[in-house]
Amino acid sequence: MPNSGANASEERNQTSNQTSNMTGNKTSSEWLVDAASELIHALKPLSFEDPVSHVYLPTEYAWDRHCEYLTRYGEGHKKVIMLGMNPGPWGMAQTGVPFGEIPSVRDWMGISGPVDKPENEHPKRPVEGFECSRSEVSGRRLWGLFADKFPNATDFFQDHFVANYCPLVWMGETGKNITPDKLPAAEMVPVEKACRAHLAAAIGALEPEWLIGVGAYAEKKLIETAKEYFPDKQFKVGKILHPSPASPIANRGWEPQAERQLLDLGVWS
Repeated sequence: MPNSGANASEERNQTSNQTSNMTGNKTSSEWLVDAASELIHALKPLSFEDPVSHVYLPTEYAWDRHCEYLTRYGEGHKKVIMLGMNPGPWGMAQTGVPFGEIPSVRDWMGISGPVDKPENEHPKRPVEGFECSRSEVSGRRLWGLFADKFPNATDFFQDHFVANYCPLVWMGETGKNITPDKLPAAEMVPVEKACRAHLAAAIGALEPEWLIGVGAYAEKKLIETAKEYFPDKQFKVGKILHPSPASPIANRGWEPQAERQLLDLGVWS
């Protein structure tokens, strides 16, 4: 059951205080790892009704790879946080890395290794980890653009960090992906609460100048979270076109369109 208004307000204030005092002995990547662990504990007990038949939590079963991403590329303050929505079946669901197209994660980021299985695996959506031969188009486009501009991944992550708002994958009986906006509002209340707190922790740890949504949904979540947890702080907020192959506009040359948006916003020069 959702918390009362008073309890929810207390928790927001507590998280806000934590995010504004992320100092001491912890590094930014350690804060990210702790926040990811807390998010797993908040999301794992949740259940969902029809049409959802299977739920994957790749930050849990691909925890080692997810932590490798956070510790290798989440160190230090960032100029830009880019936010996606939730994992795709052939990307983060396989690798534990946001938009985790396997060649990009393995060959550009240098991250690979064993990935466990989800507890309730859908027969049409197997988790094969880095042995998966399917391509995540959104991830191929997103990371492909960044790799083209920054051949060395370390150069990209010096100023940028890419995260997902929610690490859950929802599927129906046929294996069809169910996006968060298609789920009942009541079921999403605890999901939203946990994901906003996690996003706030990431923003507090990385102290970005820019908050960029990969798509309008992610931009909305960035605006909501910044308003709730950082009411006295001014971020530069914007969005780029989502690279999904379901988008006709994205299929007409996503990379040059996204690059132009980043240039027009002033994120890139």
